[in-house]
Amino acid sequence: MPAFRPGHLCSVAAALVLTLTAPATAATAATDAASLREVLFVGNNWGGTADVIKSSGDFAKVGRINVVPDKDARMAEINADPIKWIYFMAIRNSVGEGHDQFVDDMYSTPDGRSVVVSRPSFADVVSIDLATGKINWRFPVAGYRADHMAVSPDGTRVAVSASTANTVHVLDINTGKQLGSFATGDKPHENIFTKDGKYIWNMSIGDVNTALDDPAWDWTKGDRHITVVDATTYKQVKVIDMRDRLDAFGLKNFSDAVRPAVFSPDESKLYFQVSFFNGFLEYDVATDKITRMKTLPKNPATSEDRTTWVNDSRHHGISMNPAGTKLCVAGTMDDYATVVDRATLQEGPLVTTSKPYWATVSGDGKDCIVSESGADQVTAIDFATGQKVTSVAVGDHPQRVRLGHVQSDWTGPSSS
Repeated sequence: MPAFRPGHLCSVAAALVLTLTAPATAATAATDAASLREVLFVGNNWGGTADVIKSSGDFAKVGRINVVPDKDARMAEINADPIKWIYFMAIRNSVGEGHDQFVDDMYSTPDGRSVVVSRPSFADVVSIDLATGKINWRFPVAGYRADHMAVSPDGTRVAVSASTANTVHVLDINTGKQLGSFATGDKPHENIFTKDGKYIWNMSIGDVNTALDDPAWDWTKGDRHITVVDATTYKQVKVIDMRDRLDAFGLKNFSDAVRPAVFSPDESKLYFQVSFFNGFLEYDVATDKITRMKTLPKNPATSEDRTTWVNDSRHHGISMNPAGTKLCVAGTMDDYATVVDRATLQEGPLVTTSKPYWATVSGDGKDCIVSESGADQVTAIDFATGQKVTSVAVGDHPQRVRLGHVQSDWTGPSSS
């Protein structure tokens, strides 16, 4: 008979517990997944709402959220503080084009019960309960304006640009507690988590509201660069100033303000837009060089006066299909969107759209979704054919569109 070993007995007991509990845990996870419905959140920046639509198929509307349920309280604070009031009005009369900016970006929590929203005019991030429409938590950002966000691959953290403070805050998506922050260049804009969740890339765009838009005055726009940080320590690991890379590629008159960007599936290449350019560039991460450029057609009806282009962005919005074979570009000031073959850089049909402001990918990966801020609708374009699939009406001035989840039976907050 083998000798009695207490540790062995404990191991057997632990194995029995795991055997008994593992199926229950798996069943619970399966139940949780079954209770969720994938959707697209469309932020209507001027309207202060977010429309929730199906993530693929006919993209039919599922429900709507009021993202400023605390508007009266926030306005009372702003009106009581002269500095806040000055910035609030500056946002309205510059980047807001005469309108308040109530929703820039949004992501749902992993359980599909809340949506987290950055609100530029209110300089904050809020979590809104999707069942009640009420605010769970609020995080005022540093400075006076909140901008683009990014969510970690596991859905637990959200990074938000505080554009007037040259800072990115990283928050716990469930509690709103700040986990860390890091400094950026002037006017942080786009944020991207790498797919392994280890790094955050931030793109700063500088001052996009001045009239000094001639290339000769580009130096007045501020310090613009990509900041790469460790997503655990929030310490800077690399700074990429595209000025040197653009110069080396022969583009000395190009702005180095990196706008929307997207990685290839293996993250070896970054495709990005810059201010004033009708097209995009390809950057090789390993060699730290710009490798290709794609110039897209100009709309003859678009004024060549750069001061008439919204926030210095001729084109603003770029996405890639899951296979990494096609790019989709929002030609904002040229009023079209188009699918581009990644291998050849040949564009497809120019699909007429009204001031398209963002491009993302449908839940099934088949379509590119662009927000038509000038027509208050979102439009789906087939990645395979480059042809328009459908358009769906949404609220006032749609901008950011993000994939997320709601509870399977959700049709809107009870308070709406």
